[in-house]
Amino acid sequence: MNLCILTPQSDYSERWQPAASEFQRLFGPQLAFRQWTDAGDLSAFDLVLPLLAWGYPEKARRWFDALDAWEAAGVRMANPVGTLRWNTDKDYLLDLQSAGVAIVPTLEASALVIEDVEAAREAFGVADLVIKPSISAGALGTYRLAPGQPIPFDVLEREMLIQPMMPTIATEGEYSLFQFGGQLSHAILKTPVAGDFRVQPQYGGREVPVEAPAAARALAAEALACAPAPPLYARIDMLRDEAGQFRIMELELIEPALFLDLAPDQGAMFAGMVRGWVG
Repeated sequence: MNLCILTPQSDYSERWQPAASEFQRLFGPQLAFRQWTDAGDLSAFDLVLPLLAWGYPEKARRWFDALDAWEAAGVRMANPVGTLRWNTDKDYLLDLQSAGVAIVPTLEASALVIEDVEAAREAFGVADLVIKPSISAGALGTYRLAPGQPIPFDVLEREMLIQPMMPTIATEGEYSLFQFGGQLSHAILKTPVAGDFRVQPQYGGREVPVEAPAAARALAAEALACAPAPPLYARIDMLRDEAGQFRIMELELIEPALFLDLAPDQGAMFAGMVRGWVG
């Protein structure tokens, strides 16, 4: 099996090597790694996975060009290029919403200004909002806005999504369900530190394995059915609203942290699914 995993560009500051070691444990030392910004000819690989293609939101135009080139060259990608392209911009949430999938209520602003913020407060009937770039990862550029707070300068007049602040992120947390080849592998519950709403480890967030509730499984399947093509791997992030209904926060179909160390089988299902798909 001739596999390649795409990694960050050479000037990316975050260390990706520990995550690469986890994939080498599963697939062996023959696993290849290529920078997504300078991947070269990928046609000889049985499968290319962009699981470590960190940094693409900061180089979005280059990322879209790379997707076009891989698609034109017939590179066998997981997930399919059409799904990767669709998942790059978080306005796919509006596609889910149009299809009747329960999401965290979302509005889009093409160039965020204070009038957009006030209109969202009125539409959602809440005081506290969360704003995030349409193309982003790791909560970069994501802020909580209380009444009277200005829009942070780095996202002012940028294309942004606006959502109500969901109180359950602090009282219960965010669920992540992991599906490989359409089958549930494992689930975790992520919680932020006191006073924060971001659950990522770099902000002090913590995660524990949990049993995925039946309602969460059903919502995950409903959301993934909206993707342009079935994803080989998926992380589905969701939380409950104050009425107890699960709502999609994000579908992570490009380079999600898979938390295989928290899977009961330590990633064996994921590795077997990839081998079976290639074979």
